[in-house]
Amino acid sequence: MNGTGEMMKNVMKICLRAVLVGLLACMVLSATGCDKLRARDQLNKGVQAYKNGRFEDAIEHFKNSVALDPDLGVARLYLATAYFGQYVPGVDTPENNRSAEQAIEQYQKVLESQPNQTNRITALKGIASLYFNMKKFDQAKEYQRKVLEQDPTDPEAYYSIGVIDWTKAYFPRQEARQKIGLKPEEPLKDEKVCEELRGKNAETVKEGVDMLSQAMKLRKDYDDAMAYLNLMYREKADIECGDPLQRTIDLKTADGYVEQAMEVKKRKAEEESKRTGGIVMDENK
Repeated sequence: MNGTGEMMKNVMKICLRAVLVGLLACMVLSATGCDKLRARDQLNKGVQAYKNGRFEDAIEHFKNSVALDPDLGVARLYLATAYFGQYVPGVDTPENNRSAEQAIEQYQKVLESQPNQTNRITALKGIASLYFNMKKFDQAKEYQRKVLEQDPTDPEAYYSIGVIDWTKAYFPRQEARQKIGLKPEEPLKDEKVCEELRGKNAETVKEGVDMLSQAMKLRKDYDDAMAYLNLMYREKADIECGDPLQRTIDLKTADGYVEQAMEVKKRKAEEESKRTGGIVMDENK
């Protein structure tokens, strides 16, 4: 009997231990569930603060959301975007640059979490845009290429690379022209200067033309791409050393893209006017 009683006590201890373990597990799950709900609440409050322009408040809410639920990828994406919203392009101060660095850091953490394709592309574009605004053009191009690895049919990525290429070609050309005192409408006739500039810009200009042309193929009536193709062909015209005929052809091509862009912009304005009932002024009158 004593043996049976001892066995019963042991069984009861085992059962009690199992119950306690079960209760503890429930408590942990309950706490986890509460944290996830609180994370969602902080996320929603952050979004509302961001919409109202209260970026500092938004950042704190998003940081709280990430801390409560590290797996809530969208919260970290919003946090990166809020830091991005604090960054002012062209202002070279430690505080401003820190906002850009914090945004890039959070976008990188989004990428490390292996998110869905949409969030991944958003993070890549965010980093590329920040690097562009910071005048780190090679890094900006690198991340736009990573966008194309995710989606080879993204016209905005091709367009962005084209804009980067034009920016990289424009400044050396302007510097070269200023050194020899050329007026904006004068062709670059100094063969030595032209050859040096061609060596710097030829590949960049070619890539820019190709990228912007691809953007136009992927998006009908891409007027911004047309506008930059105009600029890129003017860059091309300036390095046509000793070939005035090709320079003339390039400038004519550039003018053609200006006309296309203006036609598209006018048509879009007319379509928008029909939707809103507004009036479109004819710029030719």
